Amino acid sequence: MKMKWKAACFIVVFILDIIFTKAMHQSYTEAKDTLFLPAGADAEAKDEVRRQFSGDKEIALTFDDGPHSVYTPKLLDGLRKRGVHATFFILGENVEGKEAILKQMKEDGHLIGNHGYTHVQMSKEAVRTVCQQIEQNNRQIEEITGTRPEYLRPPYGSWNDELECTTDMTVVLWNLDPLDWKTKNTKKIVRYIVKRVEPGDIILLHDVYPTSVEAALEVIDTLTKQGYTFVTVDELLVD
Repeated sequence: MKMKWKAACFIVVFILDIIFTKAMHQSYTEAKDTLFLPAGADAEAKDEVRRQFSGDKEIALTFDDGPHSVYTPKLLDGLRKRGVHATFFILGENVEGKEAILKQMKEDGHLIGNHGYTHVQMSKEAVRTVCQQIEQNNRQIEEITGTRPEYLRPPYGSWNDELECTTDMTVVLWNLDPLDWKTKNTKKIVRYIVKRVEPGDIILLHDVYPTSVEAALEVIDTLTKQGYTFVTVDELLVD
């Protein structure tokens, strides 16, 4: 009886884990082809923005949820040694006490974007609340770096056209997600990316896990040998 109970508990946990993962990525799945989206853009405008990618063998590494006091500096050091620039979508509540890390990002030439102040699904929040969160984080980042963010990545890719408070920002999603937050396995993350990457891809990672940082640097080393160039998300758009 005890073994049956343990087996039943395992099955329930496994099912709940699948449901959670599916829910967290549902918004992304529905909009995965729209990587750059000016807030309020209609369907025709979305297609126009999507077509602005150049044909070069360029890809963008993007990192959400930081800064982390240990892993983000390690990542910045690795990027600096490789001469690579990336895009960081900053979570506002994680900034306090790590202001120097944001300044280093800016100094190193990375693009700093807004990931909201807290990690909530914005499409399920009141518009006023979302606007306040975005503006609070924009002000914080600008005060630290001297530059106001122009790019926004909503947590979970959760966004809708009613959120018009950010008409001066470009919403950036992604199209290559190794689920690094879930696997926390460097080799699996690297293998997933290297096997599927294509020119123009925006890769989603998180600089709050050691395995993700290790994977990112290994991906850079591997794909550089294959002729890929790493750019920030704004550089993926044709001038």
